[in-house]
Amino acid sequence: MIGSLRGIVQSRRPDNVIIDVKGVGYLVNVPLNILANLPEEGNEVFLYIYTHVREDNLQLFGFTSDNEKKIFMVLLGISGIGPKMALNILSGLSYEDFLAALDTEDVAMLCRIPGLGKKTAHRLILELREKLPSVTGTKDRLFEDTLSALVNLGYKKNLAQEFLEKTYKQGFTDIEGLLKETLKQMTGKMHG
Repeated sequence: MIGSLRGIVQSRRPDNVIIDVKGVGYLVNVPLNILANLPEEGNEVFLYIYTHVREDNLQLFGFTSDNEKKIFMVLLGISGIGPKMALNILSGLSYEDFLAALDTEDVAMLCRIPGLGKKTAHRLILELREKLPSVTGTKDRLFEDTLSALVNLGYKKNLAQEFLEKTYKQGFTDIEGLLKETLKQMTGKMHG
């Protein structure tokens, strides 16, 4: 199985790219958002690869991050979603937006993906919330750590949580930024 490829971008098409690895051209299907960010032809590229094997065909799917590859593989495990649909999903939404849509059960956002109906969107939310603990896991850890820091600073838990909910949605990934912003909001509100 091919796990990753490093090579030269030989040609780019609307939904795939040919990567020349020491004289062998690999045709790799990639989501649109990744395709748009790939280097120009003639430049080196590194992609995480998922090798999809069926009796009659072998396809390579490429991703710029291991997380995208993991989500793709999880998507394939959901009944009714094949590689083409999984690629559509990853093309239609950024990794962060996709996780956010699952987290907030935003069916409307998921339904913007071509070919994805309400039924499948609901199934995605149900099945993926269990299979992608990293999504809520990282949120919870960051959220909980920041909340306990605020409580340690002497703020009431329910008040701290209320402000934290708002600032958390701004997409902070580190405790410092989140804590600073939450404190700014809280002190602004309290003095104002």
